[in-house]
Amino acid sequence: MASTSTSTNTELKQGDAYYLPPVPSVKGADTETAIIEAYRIAAAKIVSEAVDIPLETAYPGIDVGNKKADLYVAMPRFRLGGKPDPWAEKVVAHFKPDEYLSKCTSEKGFVSFTLNHDTFTRQVLRQIRNATPSSSLGTSVNPLDKAAQKPGYGSNKSGQGKKAIVEFSSPNIAKPFHAGHLRSTIIGAFLANLYEAHGWEVTRINYLGDWGKQFGLLAVGFQRFGTEEELEANAITHLYHVYVRINQEAEADPSIHDEARAFFKKMEDGDKEALALWSRFRDFSIKRLEETYKRLNIHFDSYAGEAAVKPEKMEEAFKIMQEKNMLVQDKGAYLCDLEKYKLGKVVIKKADGTSIYIARDLGGAAQRYEKYNFDKMIYVVAAQQDLHNKQLFKMLELMGHEWADRLEHVNFGLVMGMSTRKGTVKFLDEILAEAKDSMHEQMAKNEEKYAQVEDPEYTSDVVGQTAVKIQDMSARRINDYTFDIKRMTSFEGDTGPYIQYSHVRLCSIERKNPNIVLPEDVTQIKTELITEPKAKEIIYLLACYPQLVNDAMRDYQASGIVTYMFKLTHAVSSAWETLKVQGQEEELAKARMYLFLCTRDVLASAMRLLSLTPLDRM
Repeated sequence: MASTSTSTNTELKQGDAYYLPPVPSVKGADTETAIIEAYRIAAAKIVSEAVDIPLETAYPGIDVGNKKADLYVAMPRFRLGGKPDPWAEKVVAHFKPDEYLSKCTSEKGFVSFTLNHDTFTRQVLRQIRNATPSSSLGTSVNPLDKAAQKPGYGSNKSGQGKKAIVEFSSPNIAKPFHAGHLRSTIIGAFLANLYEAHGWEVTRINYLGDWGKQFGLLAVGFQRFGTEEELEANAITHLYHVYVRINQEAEADPSIHDEARAFFKKMEDGDKEALALWSRFRDFSIKRLEETYKRLNIHFDSYAGEAAVKPEKMEEAFKIMQEKNMLVQDKGAYLCDLEKYKLGKVVIKKADGTSIYIARDLGGAAQRYEKYNFDKMIYVVAAQQDLHNKQLFKMLELMGHEWADRLEHVNFGLVMGMSTRKGTVKFLDEILAEAKDSMHEQMAKNEEKYAQVEDPEYTSDVVGQTAVKIQDMSARRINDYTFDIKRMTSFEGDTGPYIQYSHVRLCSIERKNPNIVLPEDVTQIKTELITEPKAKEIIYLLACYPQLVNDAMRDYQASGIVTYMFKLTHAVSSAWETLKVQGQEEELAKARMYLFLCTRDVLASAMRLLSLTPLDRM
């Protein structure tokens, strides 16, 4: 039978317009941040009592977001015996309308519940209002206010007290930021925001590729082709051209690779001249990267790259592996044999004694655990590194680290058609400049609106970034895609600019209706006047947003949030004529404005979760 314990889903008392009777508590149902969960529990309670199954069994069967009904139950899933129709009819017979549910019907073993839309509308909008990080209803969030940019409605405290590290972006120093790095950057920023939205304390780490033989190759190239004048003028571009040229030379002259290895050996041995050159290149690179990340509305807590891994931590890892008989020697090099796990053999230390990437990963993981004591560490790296990360995690497990099961690799598909060595990359600065110019041209076509935009350069840049990010996040992250700037900047179909336009249009309601002033006490707003089917569709979508955020935490797919935003913006677009504010009776106008402003705040919350900057005008 159903549990009798209750949850405090409201601080109001019986008799208040916003009062809802308490419902039984169910594990995993957070009514404080998602009021629709209280309605699901109410429906589950009816099913539980009608067919005599535990509430905890009935609750997962209450389907939300089904087009057939507000709440939907497939009775066959409970395996009650016999045909499902009589069981469904039992539920209908047991049903009585209340503050949560107004109607219950059955058809072919399926039960449909209709929400009590008067209470549902009041509760959903009130919950959004209470969670909105703006100072007052109708005040949009300042994009420079970092505290206000944290997700409001849709966030929860399920991860409170836990620590997560998200390692993402991680480009190589002395190379321009290209579209290939963009995927890790966008996905990693989303995951970091997502964990924060669930109450976790998140540390964002940019594990720069600032060590290894590839840097030796760059140093050799600079000694041959580099100039101080060009380095001072535009360091990143100059170093990139040097890197491309030395790789081309190395194809014809393999001895260049020997020079590169020798230079890197000097670095590992602490040669001052070699380290001074490395330090200059690194400083130039980080300065430029920070400018790019700031432009993308993304930040990091640490730029501790490969060079930050202490040699003693790598040596410690090496000794542990020796003690546990995990290593074999081959021509002077040390390998870890993972063949029985179908993970091949992994070189840990080269014959010349220099470390390699995975050795630094082993030492770095232990170093991070000592520093952060994390509950989860996520590596956001392309799918082509699947084997590397499986090998890393397995070795840390075999070494006896109890925290090895807290590591997770979040992979993604590639941006096709680009290669750094061949010089065929598309640089991010070029991409953003092209996107910005395209958006600026479109904005300028409407002279009246363009004149109202305070900073057209900034605005067109933000819209351009939104176009690039949404195009990347629209599909599932594992999918490869061919880079196409024209598709990114298109105004046709579901695009980033359309989302910004929708948010701007919602922001404009107040400007167009200065005579409509909402009361500070939202309980005075007569939400019972919002009865139109289009309004109900929007409210239902708003109520489902917290569940979408929870779903994203399970599958790490930004595409689900993107799809939701398009559904919401389409619903609003089709409701403008039906739900007019201007020229309406005052109380009805207030109720509709309240609905649109709450919709704006949810759309903005979803945008910030994806590291987008919501605009007020464009």
